Amino acid sequence: MIEQYVADLHEVDETRIADVGGKGAHLGGLSRIEGIRVPEGFCVTTDAFRRVVARTPAIGDALDRLAGSDPADREAVRTLSAELRRTIEEAGVPDAIAAAVTRALARLGERAACAVRSSATAEDLPTASFAGQQDTYLNVVGPAEVLRHIGRCWASLFTERAVTYRQRNGIDHRTVHMAVVVQRMVFPEASGILFTADPVTGDRRVTTVDAGFGLGEALVSGLVNPDVFKVRDGEITARAIAAKQRAVLAVPGGGTREAAIEAERQERPALTDAQVVELERLGRRIEAHFGRPQDIEWCLSGDGFRIVQSRPITTLFPVPETGDQDNHVYVSVGHQQMMTDPMAPLGLSMWQLTAMVPMHAAGGRLFVDVTRRLASPASRAGLLDLMGKGDPLIRDALETVLDRGDFVPSLPDPEPDPGGRAAARASAPAPIETDPGIVTELIERSRTSLDALRRDIGTKTGPVLFDFLLEAFEEHKKVLGDPLSIQVIMAGMEATWWLNDRLGEWLGEKNAADTLTLSAPGNITSEMGLALLDVADAVRPHPEVVAFLAGAEDDGFLDELGKLPGGAGARDAIEDYLDRYGMRCVGEIDITRPRWRERPTALVPVILDNVRNFAPGAAGQRFEQGRQQARAKERDVLSRLRTLPDGERKAAEAKEMIDRVRTFIGYREYPKYHIVCRYFVYKQALMAEAERLVRAGVLREREDVFHLTFQELHDVVRSHAVDERLVRERKEEFRSYRALTPPRVLTSDGEAVAGSYRRADVPAGALAGLAVSAGTVEGRARVIHDMAEADLEAGDILVTAYTDPSWSALFVAITGLVTEVGGLMTHGAVIAREYGLPAVVGVEGATRLIRDGQRIRVHGADGYVEILGD
Repeated sequence: MIEQYVADLHEVDETRIADVGGKGAHLGGLSRIEGIRVPEGFCVTTDAFRRVVARTPAIGDALDRLAGSDPADREAVRTLSAELRRTIEEAGVPDAIAAAVTRALARLGERAACAVRSSATAEDLPTASFAGQQDTYLNVVGPAEVLRHIGRCWASLFTERAVTYRQRNGIDHRTVHMAVVVQRMVFPEASGILFTADPVTGDRRVTTVDAGFGLGEALVSGLVNPDVFKVRDGEITARAIAAKQRAVLAVPGGGTREAAIEAERQERPALTDAQVVELERLGRRIEAHFGRPQDIEWCLSGDGFRIVQSRPITTLFPVPETGDQDNHVYVSVGHQQMMTDPMAPLGLSMWQLTAMVPMHAAGGRLFVDVTRRLASPASRAGLLDLMGKGDPLIRDALETVLDRGDFVPSLPDPEPDPGGRAAARASAPAPIETDPGIVTELIERSRTSLDALRRDIGTKTGPVLFDFLLEAFEEHKKVLGDPLSIQVIMAGMEATWWLNDRLGEWLGEKNAADTLTLSAPGNITSEMGLALLDVADAVRPHPEVVAFLAGAEDDGFLDELGKLPGGAGARDAIEDYLDRYGMRCVGEIDITRPRWRERPTALVPVILDNVRNFAPGAAGQRFEQGRQQARAKERDVLSRLRTLPDGERKAAEAKEMIDRVRTFIGYREYPKYHIVCRYFVYKQALMAEAERLVRAGVLREREDVFHLTFQELHDVVRSHAVDERLVRERKEEFRSYRALTPPRVLTSDGEAVAGSYRRADVPAGALAGLAVSAGTVEGRARVIHDMAEADLEAGDILVTAYTDPSWSALFVAITGLVTEVGGLMTHGAVIAREYGLPAVVGVEGATRLIRDGQRIRVHGADGYVEILGD
């Protein structure tokens, strides 16, 4: 039937993506919006494409080969893509489809000029726009040419760029089909693109209009720079008028050509101010219809604007939902927890349920709303000071928002209340003594709580397990919020700041505490890195074990290891390490991430690096070396202080603070370790529950629970029913979130505020960051995104996006550290100081700007990195 192959635009809408593709469905939806004019036309449906594939076996064969090819094999992808395009174009348009198209063209006028545009089913989607991945042909005249270009659109489903895009987004080529949109051609005086949110900052209240003369292809192809207007609430807030020397125009009889623009018009705006504001109004109407910010292509012709395409803007970072219209300012949790990757829904909800403050999810990340603290001058100062110590870029971003004056409301400080202040002072805890026994007591409390959790959770299953976990989360928060624990952490941090400030003032020393904290006792994270050197000692003497580990790919390798000469000892060393630290992993705040105990192969590259790069006994030697350096530094500092005016007092105060920092700074890492230990217990119980659901036929695979929140999983366990569509949608969302970069600061308008260092002391060409561990080192940059891919040599400098405690296993093998995320007291900085590694963190774009293998120089005391060359 003809209707099977052709549908008029006004007959379709967004629900018909499977029939007419993303572009056709959106155009159909646009045509139904009051006041929006869309050029008339029709869609050649995906049934037509399926018929061509079904009657051409060679297409199916090539598709199977493409699906089975290695995405990294660019030559194979290029060859198979070209073969598919050639086969489809040679197949031509079957007679029944050609007849349907010819009849539809007659309604437009047989010799009408048309735009013929691809419309794939995986196109213009909320999570993957596929913008520019398939082809569009303009000013196509006559049935024969329209049919030929329909074939070319079908073939464009397999351009190399489209195939690569699908592979990156995890989309099966065999599930994607192509429709084609045929519309009456518009011959515009001006055209361009309208973004209903600022595509650079993400601000949802700012519309951006790009405009040029003639057809939009001049802008899309980069032939000319557009005029750019920014509009907010009906007012143009910024404009940049470009010199537009060329335009793309339609040619009578078909096709397009480039043409020069008259000199007197080149710097004339392509649109009047009134037209720009009218476009904003149209854009907001379209955005309201589709329910999300849109990337809209428009034409201006004679009597007004025509909309020729609208797709979601997929690059914007989502905004937390609040349910109100108030202004909000959010700070990224991931930048403070050293894990900026997206988290699956179960991971997000578990962190929210165990966190000490409310957290809001967006884009697979967590944020804290700091609006009220910014609104009051008293709490604002404390927040900015805290953020500045942790990450100066967050502080600067918050100050940028505050400087605007109208976004954050100003609330008065509380009325003076001398009685209240006195009561608060009376109830404030007394300063703690510099007593190692306090740390011992806190660790024992944590161990007792963890032992009780492990004991009590073992008998809990089904809904009873979830009720138990909710109670366990309260105990979790109680341990985490222990006032004495917080006092100890703050005592170590404050002693560090005191030493750096006073010794800088008295002796001109920069970051003196960095050396004074070397090999501080009781740091569970630095002990974890050194312990892996001991594992290497158990492996190194046995060549067969080393060779076996070099080829280990299966996580069951430990079972086979014990069968080799020397393998039993190596296996026992690894097992002992996993007993102590197997609950850790990269991105450990996300409960869904595989732990080392679950995936021990993640440790193998690091063990082998340690075997290769270190001599036996390196762990004890490194710790003792650091301890001796710290003692020598202490003697030097105190000796020099005593020579100063009032030197005995200064030396006594410094000695007190040195003792204090060495007593307490190691405990800084323990609460996180305890959290991760508890998380692994929770996870083991939940995964056992998931296994039961799989055996009962409720879930397809146990990892499906990762894409449910804790409460949703609780409901599934109670009802033994799961919404499979929701799980599929969540998986797709999670994949799309990987492409998003979370901002340090995000406003409720959607604006991502990055912050800057505003420093004049960084040499030209150097990369600015935050100085967190003193010293200067030069070496080969090893840009590593996955710890399991580490391949380090002596003298290497690690460059990565972030380091949580799990990365500490690599720190023993490097001489310096550069990260994109971090602060003075985040885990990477603390361990870098413990190991004596020069380190600069918070270097924006470090993994992009520094190439793997380049020589770099890290200035750990001054906070910048120089790129020296290849």
